[in-house]
Amino acid sequence: VQLVESGGGLVQPGGSLRLSCKASGLIFENVAIGWFRQASGKEREGVSCITSDGSPSLANSVKGRFTTSRDNIKNTTYLQMNFLKPEDTAVYYCAIVTKNCRGDAFGSWDKGTQVTVST
Repeated sequence: VQLVESGGGLVQPGGSLRLSCKASGLIFENVAIGWFRQASGKEREGVSCITSDGSPSLANSVKGRFTTSRDNIKNTTYLQMNFLKPEDTAVYYCAIVTKNCRGDAFGSWDKGTQVTVST
């Protein structure tokens, strides 16, 4: 199983980015995928999760600004990030979440994609 994140970058406050998580080696439509982030010096936190049937959930800190979606044909999950704030700066990871977003997260947690929100 492999999950590869992409789409990060440097953006000004108020800007937007779309992250992608490409999955392989699994039956993608059967799994829930979550997005997580870890800022420097802080613990990893959950950002969003989307169930196998496409129901999204978002952390309170990003509600109204971020959305998550999935394309089962492309085996890809997206995190659309709008109205970005400096506190959104972090390395973003995607992971499989068991029990359709109610269980534990399993990811490689090694690469991720860096998002930096700064002037």
